[in-house]
Amino acid sequence: MNDKDKLYHFVGIKGSGMSSLALVLHEKGYNVQGSDVEKYFFTQRDLEKAGITILPFSADNIKPDMIVIAGNAFDDTHEEIVRAKELGCEVIRYHDFIGRFINDYTSIAVTGSHGKTSTTGLLAHVFSGVSPTSYLIGDGTGHGVPDADFFAFEACEYRRHFLAYAPDYAIMTNIDFDHPDYYKSIEDVFNAFQSMAHQVKKGIFAYGDDAYLRKLESEAPIYYYGLNDDDDIQAKNIKRTTKGSEFDVFVKGKEIGHFSLPAFGKHNILNALGVIGIAYLEGIDMTEVAEEMQTFAGVKRRFSEKKVADMTIVDDYAHHPAEIKATIDAARQKYPDKEIIAVFQPHTFTRTIALMDDFAQALDLADKVFLCDIFGSAREAKGDVKIEDLGAKIKKGGQVIKEENVSPLLDFENAVMIFMGAGDVQKFEAAYEKLLSNTTRNRS
Repeated sequence: MNDKDKLYHFVGIKGSGMSSLALVLHEKGYNVQGSDVEKYFFTQRDLEKAGITILPFSADNIKPDMIVIAGNAFDDTHEEIVRAKELGCEVIRYHDFIGRFINDYTSIAVTGSHGKTSTTGLLAHVFSGVSPTSYLIGDGTGHGVPDADFFAFEACEYRRHFLAYAPDYAIMTNIDFDHPDYYKSIEDVFNAFQSMAHQVKKGIFAYGDDAYLRKLESEAPIYYYGLNDDDDIQAKNIKRTTKGSEFDVFVKGKEIGHFSLPAFGKHNILNALGVIGIAYLEGIDMTEVAEEMQTFAGVKRRFSEKKVADMTIVDDYAHHPAEIKATIDAARQKYPDKEIIAVFQPHTFTRTIALMDDFAQALDLADKVFLCDIFGSAREAKGDVKIEDLGAKIKKGGQVIKEENVSPLLDFENAVMIFMGAGDVQKFEAAYEKLLSNTTRNRS
């Protein structure tokens, strides 16, 4: 990776992984620019702050001798990729580029059906505090240190893209059925993770309660983490409070430290165990790890909260039933005495159909549920399911709200309103905040 004199052009630079990678290369001294649609995405703010040029899509953006990094959302018929190939530019897919890039570091891949971004964020935060670390997080955050020892990155299982990587370590948070537009079954998903396991060089840290992860085979040792005595890395003496979670960690029965994490929900304790396990294996001082963990502020769009009037408003990327459960669990821990209202926007028609009953069960853990129309994707703009089909299965409400009329959400006071989804659910949140502010102003 020594083509620093060349211009790296990112096709689809506002994608969460692509923007992270662009920032990493920029900070390492590479010449970077990119292109995308003109619609605003939250990922572009950091690119703009870094002074990275973002152009509207056009074949004219492509010049001879560029290295073109192509986002996975765009196929080879995209005008810029077509032009790049005509001009003889090197065109490399995002995941293939990372597969090459990680070879210069002790690399740590974080994968799993859920929890990748939160775990990668915690891993990057802790390791950056104890050793030079570059990282690539799926919330659009990337950081490149010129002489990094470690490279922490999120590895997505979609279309088996993570098989481009042969990392030193992997944290595997879970194996669940998702991406039904690609995977045929849970066994198909497991098969992909099994292939990935064979590519890991030094060690895998896997959640011990996951039945599929327990079936994994690998040439590298597998260390299981969790809350049980048969886990290699175990959390004990857990205290969950409105400030976060505290716990002691044991590795094969030996106590290695006490940790305090200012994050909520059982899933964050589990994420921390994977991070602690790798740090322990790498010989990092556990008191330093514990100190860094205390200052973790979370990642973008994962339980991001603000106060408007007397309401606590939470924005979260949860778009799978397991993630919805985890987010509501976190809200119950932090706000045990408040009513929890869920506003959910399903992401893709195939996922909504495949997981309909699971969505209803997860959402019913809230005190009241509102729904937004299904968000399609570049892959599927319509489907054979309506949002009302999900609403009919929800016991705690299920009323559908529109962006132009979110007034039903005004019925709650001094409560927690959680907006969840991977599409554009933020527009409903913005409409609610505006209405809430105006209503409160008119009352006073």
